Parts: sequence; C-alpha cells; structure tokens
Amino acid sequence: MKVRRICFPSIAIIAKSNKSNVPQAVGRTAGANLLSSNHRMSEPVSPHLDTTSPADLPRVLGTSQATAIVVGTIIGSGIFLVPREMMQDVGSSSLVYLAWIVGGLLSLFGAMTYAELGAMMPYAGGEYVYLRGAYGDTTAFLYMWTWFAVAKPASIAAVTSGLARTLGVFPAFHWLSTSVPGLPLLWSQIFAIAVTWFMTGLNYLGIKKAGDFQLVFTILKGILILIVAAFCFASVSGSWSNFGTSLPHAVGGFNGFMAALIATLWAYDGWNDLTMVAGEVRRPERSLPVALIGGLFIVGALFMATNAAIQYILPASQIAASDRPAVAALSVVAGPRGAGFVAAAMALSIFVTLNGTVMSGARIPFAAARDRLFFPQFAHIHPKFQSPSTSLVVQGLLSTVLLLFLSQFQQHFELAVFAEWLFYMLTATTVFYYRRKRPDMPRPYRLWGYPVLPAIFVISAAAVLISSYGSNLEGSLIGTGLILLGLPVFWFVRKRYGASIPQERSHAS
Repeated sequence: MKVRRICFPSIAIIAKSNKSNVPQAVGRTAGANLLSSNHRMSEPVSPHLDTTSPADLPRVLGTSQATAIVVGTIIGSGIFLVPREMMQDVGSSSLVYLAWIVGGLLSLFGAMTYAELGAMMPYAGGEYVYLRGAYGDTTAFLYMWTWFAVAKPASIAAVTSGLARTLGVFPAFHWLSTSVPGLPLLWSQIFAIAVTWFMTGLNYLGIKKAGDFQLVFTILKGILILIVAAFCFASVSGSWSNFGTSLPHAVGGFNGFMAALIATLWAYDGWNDLTMVAGEVRRPERSLPVALIGGLFIVGALFMATNAAIQYILPASQIAASDRPAVAALSVVAGPRGAGFVAAAMALSIFVTLNGTVMSGARIPFAAARDRLFFPQFAHIHPKFQSPSTSLVVQGLLSTVLLLFLSQFQQHFELAVFAEWLFYMLTATTVFYYRRKRPDMPRPYRLWGYPVLPAIFVISAAAVLISSYGSNLEGSLIGTGLILLGLPVFWFVRKRYGASIPQERSHAS
C-alpha cells in the first residue's frame, strides 16, 4: 500500500503475443509436479467438475516493465512527506540516514526472499501461491480475501484520496475540498472515484498497455525527483552545515528510532506487488529477481538523494515543522513556482503508484478463482484484451464503496497497514518451508544469506505488526475481524463448488 507505489501496441499485437508466449517459464511443469507430493494440494477433485487447466494470462511484461512496477509502485508521496516525521522522531540527520539505510536493507531482505519464491513459482497471485503451497487452502484463501476485500481497495482509496489532497494545494483545484450540492460528499471523493475508474479502465485494456504506461511514467517520475534534488544542491540557499543541526525536543531513544524506521518501511512499501503479476512476466526466472532487487536499489538511491537535498536546504527544525518538507525546500530555492513543481511531481508519483496497485490487486482473486477457491466469475479473462476483467471491475467497485463512505485518507491508510504486514510475515516464512520440505524444486534464483536474511525480515515484520496493534488497537481489531470474516465465505465456496484444483494441476502448462 502506498500513498506514495507511451507507446501503445495494438490489441492485435497483444493477442499475438499471447499466442506466442503460451509456453511458461523454464522448469514450470517440473516444479509443479514436484509440488504434487504436498498433501494439502492433493485433495481429490469432485468428479462433476472439469479438471482441465484454466487459461493463463499472457506473458507480455519484460524486465524493464517489471522493474518499473517495483520502482513506480514504491515511490509515491512518502519520500516527500516522511522526512518531517523522521526528524521529529530521531532529531538528527545521522539517525535519519541510519533509519533510511536500515529500512532499505529490511525491504531488500524481503524482496530477495520473494525473488526466490517468485522465480520458483512465477504464477499470478504471488503471495497467494506461496502460502497455498506451504500452508494449504485456508491460509491462502484468507490472504486472498484480505487483499481482495480490505487491503487493496483500501490502498486504492488511500492513493486516490492522497492524489486529491495533493492537487488541492493548487488554486485551480481548491474546489476539491468543497461539498457536492445536494449530496453528503466532497468533490475530492468524486474525483478519487473518477481516477480509480480511469486506472481500472487502463488495466482492463490489457497489462501490456498498463505496463508501458508504468515504464514511461516511472522514468518521468525518476527524472522529476532528480531535478528536485539538482535544484536544491545547485542553490546558494543551501548549506552543508544543515546536516549537523538537530532537534532538541525529538522523541529520541529506541522508541524514536523505531518510529522513524516504521516511517521508512512505509515509504519503501509496495515492492511485493510485482509478484502478484508474475504470471504475466516474460522469463520470470530472470526478470523477477532482477526487477525486485534492482528496483529496491534504484528506489534507495532516489530516496537518499531526495532526503539529502531537503536537508541541504533546510535545518532540522524547519524540516520537523513542515507538513511537506520537499515543497518547503523548493519554496526556498525557487519560490512559489518551485513549490508548485514539487506538488506536481508528487501528484504524478501518486498517479503512477495507483497503476501498480490496481494492476497487482486484481490478480489475487483471479488466481484463487482459477483454483476453485473463489467464485469462478473472477477467473474470467477478457477475450479481446486478455485481462482479468471481472476482478478489475469488482476491485474498482469495492474501492468506490470505501471512497463513498470513508472520506478521510487516514482511515483508508490504517485499514490496510495491519493486514499487509501480517501476510508479509507469513509469506516470508514459506521460504523456510520450501527449503526444508521441497529442496528438489527448481530454484533459478537462490536467496543469498539464507536463513539469516529472511529470518531478520520475518522478525522485523512481526515487530511492525505488534507496533501496529499497539498504536492502533481499534483499527487492528477491525482488520483482524475482517480477515476472519473470510472463513464463512471460504466454507460457502467449498460447499458450492467442491474441492479446489490441486496446485500442480492449476499451474500445469
């Protein structure tokens, strides 16, 4: 979740690519067959059900597009906003950078763990697939249910609400904060709903178009961030002495550092979205590790450069006092036009993040439906656009409901945080299961530093989860209740559609 997160080939080309890319990743069949020994996946299928393998989505995303999904989804408004909270928490430049480095390393450990899992099982749904293979149908369904019913719609609502809030700083968009005549709604809610459906429509037209959009605008986003940093470092208003300033009344200590670390983890969040569309990546055994790990390095470099640029212009006290430190820094450098430039860069950044969020979220219920773990309509692939059209539309509808009834960005954000970190932790533990129980599965990429690095990530995810529960008990309890609400849905689906398709059969090429 993130509030950060072209050339358009013809539909005929996409259809052609679909036919030419039907063969899946090297080792797919072998890996699937090896999975068959898992008793959880070997349940007999009801005789009245068709056991033919469901259709696959086309593999049309290259390494550059996959990397753009990682970078574009992670970088949103977070880097422009969190320097304030981090400075208030730790009070010094050196500790701010330490938090950025530690947060980046923890995210990298998670991405490396997911890279092994994704290269080994490069199928639509990502974490859903890994959890199902390790812990069975019930755990996988609850993951799917949580992301389908809670986390992804809340993330989409939070991103679009954040976009409306960011655009509201421009005089031309002040109307977004006014009420709709005759309705208990703000124009910002209507705007957020419209943006949600625009991006849903782009993805409905096919992931190739959405992937090209992500690539081009992620590059543009990176250029804008570098321009912001260059303006700051070229300004005579800056001073290296600002890096030596401190904030006397910061929270400080271990608690302050942990709060700053959680802020960085929030800024780095979103790298896992690529695994959800792994079934549409060409040469996933190579592209997924390169995109996940390389994308984190790109993001880390851009984050550190932006934070350094802000601190070069503003002392610690001004950073801690500013709602938008990047905007304040550019205001010093270039006046109101500079502030407007940063606000425009933030809006574009959020917009690109939204594309990755919409794209990835629809693949989870699609994957579950293919396995007969969810309503079969969600497995529908549009015959012309080759997209999971039903999943996309229902995801858009759920996000719209949240936007209609929850007008505050913070409500959307808090609704998603708890669920995300719970399943980050669970998913990362599956690498231990597969290493121990399925050592013979093909592993095009093996995680360096096993078992230490994934263990560090699991422990860190547990710490974030505990912190989330402690700081927002009511929201976390609501999140827990919504997750458990999936159990009666799971039982209904099982009763209505019978046994699920064994995992090795659902992914047979």
